Amino acid sequence: MNIVRFIPNTLTSMNLVSGCVASTMALQGNLFWAMMWIIIASVFDFSDGLAARLLKAYSPLGKELDSLADVVSFGVAPGMILYTMLGEWTVAAGLEGGFSYLPYLAFVVPAFSGLRLAKFNIDERQTTTFIGLPVPAHALLWASACYSLHALVGTGESWVAVALIAAFCLTSYLLVSEIPMFSLKAKSLGWRGNELQYILVICSVGFIACFGFLGISGAIVLYIVLSMFRAWR
Repeated sequence: MNIVRFIPNTLTSMNLVSGCVASTMALQGNLFWAMMWIIIASVFDFSDGLAARLLKAYSPLGKELDSLADVVSFGVAPGMILYTMLGEWTVAAGLEGGFSYLPYLAFVVPAFSGLRLAKFNIDERQTTTFIGLPVPAHALLWASACYSLHALVGTGESWVAVALIAAFCLTSYLLVSEIPMFSLKAKSLGWRGNELQYILVICSVGFIACFGFLGISGAIVLYIVLSMFRAWR
């Protein structure tokens, strides 16, 4: 039996398990470890594709499993983080009655993430670039932002919930938008043709060095801005 062909699917399964742990951590209110397990899931998500290419172990099963794992790790998990954030805000604001259902709006994120992944599977245009914001980037954006700005929910201020809901609705739209987003995969290491990739990597290192985990969110926002600039140019 050739066990090499099982390596990519094993890594994908670890992505799925990491997403399950991240969701559990989020429901327990432990946003740090929820964020960390999403980061771990993204490492497994990168590794399974790399392993499949290096080992030439592609399979239809692997493709489907990858999408299912991504729905959990980069759709459900960030949705649970946002659900916890909004739940804590409703308590801090002293809201009751119908307003207690406000946190369920967070499930817009897993719904649009699933739609994004389904579109990706049938869209032949996304071989070297992306159409719409990739779900791992979206998950990292919210995982790091929610952990870093968690203290704001304790204020119970109405603008916090309004800004949070408006922001994740906007980014959920970006998931299924027709905006071209560049990939970090490069055919060469030269500057020409990879200018945006190098700018993103250099700025991301600076953001994280200056702002810690919040710098991850800043890097994803920069990625969106650079992609829009590239599309406009």
